[in-house]
Amino acid sequence: MTRYPTIADVSASLASKQTTSRKLVDAAIAAIDDPAGQGSKAFIRRNDARARAMADASDVLRGAGQVRSPLEGIAISVKDLFDFAGEVTTAGSVANNQSAPATADAPVVQALVRAGAVITGTTNMSEFAFSGLGLNPHYGTPLNVYDRSTGRIPGGSSSGAAVSVTDGMAVAAIGTDTGGSIRIPAAFCGLAGFKPTASRVSREHVLPLSTSLDSIGPISASVACCAVIDAIISGETDRSIRPIPLAGLRLAVPQTVVLNDMDDHVAASFAATLSLLSAAGAHIVEIDVPEFAQLATINAKGGLIAAEAWHWHRNLLESRGDTYDHRVRSRILRGRDMSAADYIDVLEARTAWQLGVNDKLASFDAILLPTVPTIAPTVASLEADDATFFAANGLTLRNPSIINFLDGCALSVPCHTAGSAPVGLMIAGGPMTDAKVLSVGLAIEHALNAKAA
Repeated sequence: MTRYPTIADVSASLASKQTTSRKLVDAAIAAIDDPAGQGSKAFIRRNDARARAMADASDVLRGAGQVRSPLEGIAISVKDLFDFAGEVTTAGSVANNQSAPATADAPVVQALVRAGAVITGTTNMSEFAFSGLGLNPHYGTPLNVYDRSTGRIPGGSSSGAAVSVTDGMAVAAIGTDTGGSIRIPAAFCGLAGFKPTASRVSREHVLPLSTSLDSIGPISASVACCAVIDAIISGETDRSIRPIPLAGLRLAVPQTVVLNDMDDHVAASFAATLSLLSAAGAHIVEIDVPEFAQLATINAKGGLIAAEAWHWHRNLLESRGDTYDHRVRSRILRGRDMSAADYIDVLEARTAWQLGVNDKLASFDAILLPTVPTIAPTVASLEADDATFFAANGLTLRNPSIINFLDGCALSVPCHTAGSAPVGLMIAGGPMTDAKVLSVGLAIEHALNAKAA
């Protein structure tokens, strides 16, 4: 597995005066500007002068002995859904570029700035965050660092977020996750990604897709990086996450739905990981979760996403609908045909479904499943055919979206062998088990890294 610079790595270089924030940010900007790279497709909004000024300020503070957080002076990218005062939040769309500028920075942005992070810009995404694949017909699709000559997708919707990290344009990225939009690009690109329990991180001044399912979290080089950023953007900066010994952990592996349609490489990587954890003393328990098979029926009319997306988009679709990506527009329009009774039916079904799932998970430290059952498909195959696109989108979103419907939390960590196609292992838990999931994730990541060493 490729090792990317971690927050700890960069912080150590800054602390030892081997480099400065300004040098690091200049290097990140150079990577974005590189005509041979993916910067023009990975970023939508940039303010290089602001980034350099933030880096200079950080260097002055560090020189005076002031370090505000582990993110001090470190380059971070932010998905194009987040408000920056005075800027138009486009959400990866041209339909929204005539909207009024934001009146304030999003609280997540404010938290990053207070922590001393240097924001390099806002990253590309599936239009309005409505796809797990990352294609964008307006701004282009940044290519996955793996097998770039073939041209594979980075995953979505936080596509540019992942590419900004793999290509040295940021040390970490902030994304959103409604049905896997942090974990999918992390899995496809060989990174760590964390979707927290939604209520823990403010979604104010973040353009919504589904108010019931949206959550905000990091994509970065390691679980430790995710834990640092999660603590800062959630305001839980006094929290300390440490690995839990693997010996004795009870880890559930659901057998219902989530292992279907795995390609051979994902299946082999997942099986090898389970064997590694079992050898380390973890108790791997196969369980049936029949509720997972009920989700397709519960969401048959479009579910919460379609209804809540239609609520937000209905006026913009009327005035600017012809400028939308047709694949996004068609899914939002499903919400137009849902009645209030249909919406309430889904809410009620979700409550009962959550009770059933949480009861089955209560005796386990975490559940394990493949983040995505396939490796990243090619851009060309998805652009060419709507049926291929929608089939791939549904399969890609299937596993991670279960955790959003649960209102749970989940990590994706790389579990493939070095040099092979990236594969993500999802480590998940129920609502507000974030600290436990991160601790289990740290232990599993350490075991995987030790094997790879």
